[in-house]
Amino acid sequence: MPTSRRTLLKLGALATAAAALPSFASGATPADTRAARPLRLLILGGTGFTGPAQVNYALARGHQVTLFNRGKRPSPEWPGEVEQLHGDRETGDLKALEGREWDACIDNPTSVPHWVRDAGQVLRGKVGHYLFISTISVYADPSKPGIDEDHALAPYAGKDAMAETRATLLADVEHLYGPLKALSEAEAWKQFGKAVSIVRPGYIVGPRDESARFTHWPHRIAAGGEVLVPGDGSDPVQIIDARDLAEWMIRLAENRSFGTFNAVGPDYSLSLQECVHGIHAVTGGKAEFTNVPTSFLEQQKVELGGELPIWSPATGEYGGFGQVSNARAIAAGLTFRPLATTVADLLAWFRSQPAERQAKLRAGMSREREAALLAAWHAKTKA
Repeated sequence: MPTSRRTLLKLGALATAAAALPSFASGATPADTRAARPLRLLILGGTGFTGPAQVNYALARGHQVTLFNRGKRPSPEWPGEVEQLHGDRETGDLKALEGREWDACIDNPTSVPHWVRDAGQVLRGKVGHYLFISTISVYADPSKPGIDEDHALAPYAGKDAMAETRATLLADVEHLYGPLKALSEAEAWKQFGKAVSIVRPGYIVGPRDESARFTHWPHRIAAGGEVLVPGDGSDPVQIIDARDLAEWMIRLAENRSFGTFNAVGPDYSLSLQECVHGIHAVTGGKAEFTNVPTSFLEQQKVELGGELPIWSPATGEYGGFGQVSNARAIAAGLTFRPLATTVADLLAWFRSQPAERQAKLRAGMSREREAALLAAWHAKTKA
């Protein structure tokens, strides 16, 4: 796909911005100002992907932060005092939360409805605002562009949603993840009334991303050589930096912004071709991009979304996931870092990981598989 003059100017700006970026270190993001009113915040989880950015931003804004989790994952070094409570939501052990009150509760890790029900039984009337991280996977028909928050949700086909556990979910993620998230949303409204914010992100990216779905692209492009780009490059992609998501959720709590929001980015239409060239503007190096038609990739049994993560054909079964409406979230104050910032910080974090972690990504195709596909495509075009 030809690159327009507008795109070239944008990519040049990305490269200039990247050159001035500091190396990613702790991940702490300074707040512009302290909040007008300090809040008592309860964060369920808090040590995973988005949680640390929430904590850092909340502390910078002057809030009091309490974390509740199993204590299985080491906590980062916080830039201020953070209260730590332990329990296990899978077994219903929420005793540490009893008899306490908070202004707002952010629920990061929930994927099954009974976790919300159990939290509601302890926290109902004890928190003034419940914020739940859901997913755009709740939508019943992900093929249509322009999905907004009022679109139909995926139905649950099991016997008893409240009997579902993390283990049963993981055993059938493809069929259960969206429906159980949708039912978790419904349980949130049931337990906490109107004082609820449902946040539905798509692909969450940036430093601390253990899934490596977006990481595949900066890592691969930085390595140079011929890079396989699926389709003609025009398919849209949507991503959101975990820090943008986290910081916005703190502001939602500050503003008591209730309702349902699609948290996808950026705030402009981003094609896959623009995305990979934008990444290349940051990484530099001698990378060459070869577009390979979707039909050929399907013939070669390429796993769309797995071997080629964050991408799906715009007209395919999941084509709408690159074209979800974020108008309501932007109106509620969602903002986005430049792509260059996300890419530079992500690479700096990833390169700080152990060598064995860098050697084997958890998403994306191997270099051998990519080379074989490119060779087969070139042979076909020359035949």
